[in-house]
Amino acid sequence: MALQDKLDAFKADFEGGRLPLKPSREVLDIMHRATAELIASGQVQRAKKAGDAAPDFTLKDHEGKQVALRELLAKGPLVVSFYRGAWCPYCNLELQALQEALPEIVARGASLVAISPQTAPNSRKSERDNKLSFPILSDVRSAVAEAFGVRFALPAELVALYKAFKNDLPTFNDDPAWVLPMPARYVIGRDGIIAYAEVNPDYTRRPDPSELLPVLDRLRAGKAA
Repeated sequence: MALQDKLDAFKADFEGGRLPLKPSREVLDIMHRATAELIASGQVQRAKKAGDAAPDFTLKDHEGKQVALRELLAKGPLVVSFYRGAWCPYCNLELQALQEALPEIVARGASLVAISPQTAPNSRKSERDNKLSFPILSDVRSAVAEAFGVRFALPAELVALYKAFKNDLPTFNDDPAWVLPMPARYVIGRDGIIAYAEVNPDYTRRPDPSELLPVLDRLRAGKAA
């Protein structure tokens, strides 16, 4: 099943009250309104795009090891996935899909990392719960998400809703700001230029990992040429 089909099925079950957490109409309206406002803000147009230089970064993985963009690119192209956190079921489905695609990514000479604002213990939870074998990087205070243009501040009514759900982002992320990254997927070539970018202000919509493979094929062909 394609990733978006899995996301759509989860959304239908959640909004249809078929999961343990049964949201009210008011809760759903708040969530939908927050997404619509983020779309209307136009922030996605300000995010890094294909053809832009990727912002440099060095972040710690879930084991505390420093991971530098330059060192990864010295080995080959890099796939970067920004996700919200271990608490997000849509993100977990995406991480699982990326893990399934990892052999195809590696076969094309590329590597994969996922970046979230959460602390290392929560990154380890992402790695453990989703049985991941690629690095999960902690973006302290969402600085790298900001550099890529994908960080946004949650509106007040969504903050109140998250608090009611005990979804305590300041604790999860060790950051007093209520901010998150828009889900984003990038392919960065060895020259540091973004070859593929997909940023969506609707967190329930995410591209299938199979879309990355032709991009990686082109990058490899270019290297061979």
